[in-house]
Amino acid sequence: MTPPDSAPNPPIAPRPGRPGRADARRNRDKLVEAARAVFTSSGDAVPLETVAREAGVGIGTLYRHFPSREALVEAVYAAELDEVTASAPALLADRPQQPEAALRAWLDRYARFVATKRGMMATLRAGWASGRIATPATRERVTAALAGFLTAGAATGTLRSDVPPEDVTSMLLGVVLSTSAATDDPGQTARLLDLLVDALRPRG
Repeated sequence: MTPPDSAPNPPIAPRPGRPGRADARRNRDKLVEAARAVFTSSGDAVPLETVAREAGVGIGTLYRHFPSREALVEAVYAAELDEVTASAPALLADRPQQPEAALRAWLDRYARFVATKRGMMATLRAGWASGRIATPATRERVTAALAGFLTAGAATGTLRSDVPPEDVTSMLLGVVLSTSAATDDPGQTARLLDLLVDALRPRG
């Protein structure tokens, strides 16, 4: 007997071996987290098979998400830059009457980010120069985060209102790029960041 036209169509089963979007996203996130841990402990020259193994996926899955080592390094860099820049509003919310203290805490966090990425920079620069990966808007995002601190500090009278955030970005990059995690004076970065914040306090 022929079923009526109003009978519902049977559901279409997913194709075997084709992970859904949620599974693909989870695998990508696991790979980025595993790469972050492995690169931090062993450097970004570690075999990609090690990253895949730590993430609990096959090497084919890694290459589906990241077709090159540069692409994986870029993803780790971007994820950590996202965390650093996103932390600025939270620090200001925790210290609404002390934006200068919030700024100083954020500067420490940014300096740690740069220090842990030193080993990746050669790979990133090669990828940027070749065009295999896009140049990130790091400077613009750092400047936007600093602008938030300066605006809040100007409102409370704890930070100068006449300093462009672009100038602060230049000073910050000068500090973090000129100091090294291997320096004989590990307190140098902290002292220079203290001087940077002191330069931003109102005079008189």
